[in-house]
Amino acid sequence: MALSAPRLGASATLDLDEEIFGEPFHEHLVHECVVAELAARRRGTASTKDRSEVAMTGAKAWRQKGTGRARAGALSTPQRVGGGVAFGPKPRGYTVKVNRKARRRAMRAALSVHAGRGSLAVVVPDDYESPSTKRAAQALAGFRDGPALILLARDEDDACLKSFRNIARVAVGTADGAGVADIVRASRLLLSPAAIDYFGALRADRGSDRRTRREGEAVSA
Repeated sequence: MALSAPRLGASATLDLDEEIFGEPFHEHLVHECVVAELAARRRGTASTKDRSEVAMTGAKAWRQKGTGRARAGALSTPQRVGGGVAFGPKPRGYTVKVNRKARRRAMRAALSVHAGRGSLAVVVPDDYESPSTKRAAQALAGFRDGPALILLARDEDDACLKSFRNIARVAVGTADGAGVADIVRASRLLLSPAAIDYFGALRADRGSDRRTRREGEAVSA
């Protein structure tokens, strides 16, 4: 069964590559990539001072005996006001490595979900010679409902970008800057033809895998 996506604001459709938009859904890979992408967006700048870093004397608070009070050491201990923090956060990176082939497979799975449920459409930037938010809103109103993600792939698509970016619950970006988390989170996905061509590179790994497997079989033979 051939896959196709409707053209936004028109009755035409665009055929989709089944190798990209016909991938089965791999829940584990998609979850792994989403967790890694969201973790990489964390700044990791939270920082606290431990007892060796607070500006406080290290001298014993008072003598051990004879005061009638409980014995006490340094005032920089965590249980005292102004003391250091025990096991507090320090600046760190939250980046988690995901293999390239796994990330590409997860991206294919995320794109295929939209293609399979009919929430994928094609937006042609050439239809917008000048910015028109009204026209863009009317086109979106006829295509499902929910938050939308529009991915373009060319810098010269400025008029199309300006037409959609002021609409509520619509995010506009580039194909090379989108992650699996962005695509999964969107209820509607709209791609330009150039963005579809960009995602066409995701099928390269499949071919290289087959070539590598055939070469390995030939060597072993």
